[in-house]
Amino acid sequence: MAARPSRPTVPTMNAPQTPNWPGRIALAASVALIVGYALLAPRTPTRTCAAGTVSLAVAASQEKSALLRELAQAYERGDARVGERCVSVQILEKASGDAEQALARGWEETSDGPRPDVWSPASTAWTVLLREHRSARDAAGGLVPQASPSLLQSPLVLAMPVPMAEALGWPNAEIGWSDVLALARDPRGWAARGHPEWGRFRLGKTDPRISTSGLHALVGAFFAATGRSADLTEADVADARVVAFVKGVESSVVHYGETVSTFVRNLRAADQRGTALTYVSAIAIEEKQVWDYNQGQNGARPAIPLAAVSPKEGTLVADHPYVVLNAPWVDAPKRDAAAGFLAYLQGTEAQARFRAAGFRDKDGRGGPELALANGIVPAGPAIVISPPAPTVLAAIQRSWDDVRKRARVLMVLDVSGSMAGTKIDLMKRAAAGAIDGFAADDELAIWAFSGGRQEVAPLGAVGPRRDELKRGIGALVADGSTALYASARAGVTFLRSRADDSRINAVLLLTDGKNEDADRDLDGLLASLRTEDETARVRVFTIGYGDDADRTTLQKIAEASRAAFYDASKPATIDRVFRDVVSNF
Repeated sequence: MAARPSRPTVPTMNAPQTPNWPGRIALAASVALIVGYALLAPRTPTRTCAAGTVSLAVAASQEKSALLRELAQAYERGDARVGERCVSVQILEKASGDAEQALARGWEETSDGPRPDVWSPASTAWTVLLREHRSARDAAGGLVPQASPSLLQSPLVLAMPVPMAEALGWPNAEIGWSDVLALARDPRGWAARGHPEWGRFRLGKTDPRISTSGLHALVGAFFAATGRSADLTEADVADARVVAFVKGVESSVVHYGETVSTFVRNLRAADQRGTALTYVSAIAIEEKQVWDYNQGQNGARPAIPLAAVSPKEGTLVADHPYVVLNAPWVDAPKRDAAAGFLAYLQGTEAQARFRAAGFRDKDGRGGPELALANGIVPAGPAIVISPPAPTVLAAIQRSWDDVRKRARVLMVLDVSGSMAGTKIDLMKRAAAGAIDGFAADDELAIWAFSGGRQEVAPLGAVGPRRDELKRGIGALVADGSTALYASARAGVTFLRSRADDSRINAVLLLTDGKNEDADRDLDGLLASLRTEDETARVRVFTIGYGDDADRTTLQKIAEASRAAFYDASKPATIDRVFRDVVSNF
């Protein structure tokens, strides 16, 4: 644990009365674009590689992969070599949790993609977990070294709409997980802070088995529950009072997910409709993503920007380690190539590029972009928490099944004639496999639809019915047309009448086609979804399956219900897509 001096007192802002927000953000964005253009200007147009090429594969987390790809191209243009051989760097985008799981089981290229020589997850926490998950296999050494250098940094923050953050005293007051818990438990919600129009406190978090921000938020909540910022033990993780604290925080969650992009996308849409303050009160994300959100999209700045609140109890930092794998395929030339690329990424040019993009550099220093004008306190977190010991971190991740908010879900599956053959077989296998992603006390119902609707399984607890639910899915037969709108409307009505605010209420809707029913009132469906009472909101997570699915309509349905659309254009991806959808619950 490393501590920083207390933050200086800074003036309070009042977002609704600050018309200069867009201008200030636009100025910062312009500076960043100019700097980025200058840094990435080509240096050497061509090079000759008569002696051959050393190929280096780098698996990188999603939030930095595009930037690393640009830097890799610039590095190659600078005539990067190992001896007389040219160096070619390939950046492979891979979610940190997915990469950790792939490395833990041995990385199968047929399912996991090209194997990496270097792994750069968003956080050292994933390397800690990997050492624990491979502890028996790696007794004589280890796939990852005990320590790896950092490329850049971005701390976990609670991203709050500025008016909400200011209602809690930001940027001067200390705000943390205990405040989230107090608001989550208070039936008055934001009325306790003078804003009944904002409703209940609502938190957005991601799945800690896949997402770094989700993992860091879960670890941070466990630390906050103990009142410590170091030396967490497995006994602490199992302590009933600690577990009750973490469950209390989770009780305010609107839904989960494999990536924060769902929350950011829905918040942006709500902001454009003037309803940003009713969607979510806080999202656990990286500071960099607050900066990104406040830059806007397609030239449009958010009317209500976000504030990056560093939890007062301490927070973890995404330190983006550069991990050269101790694997047999990483030979000496690849290691030399990896060392050369690392030196470039830690050099002045690349580090300035990271700062210009809203990250902090490898030493934790931010550029002028990290300013109150962009919703960020420049000093960063006062208390930085290091990942706990491997066994403790693994215990925290395993606790997720116990502490997370429970779900009430209706699975609505298209079995129209176009689903016949291999398509329905793959779907049935994936849907049945997804049943294992639900907790025993989650509640699930299953419908099949074509021209009409068929109840495959009534609403009830998953635990005692897992095999029964899977058998019901396995018996599905493709036939008939596609009553998409009517099925979506009926599913929402069904769950709305049974809404439970202590659970995530959601419809999982899969189709491979477009509406072919007499009910063609899409506008009415979307309007009803947009105007739902937040205390009884049913979110519709949609899957477009195959090439002929009406993706535009499915995206509209998901957005109107403040959920997410998932693209399974290639039927072979349907297993992963089902896993990603179920991660919301």
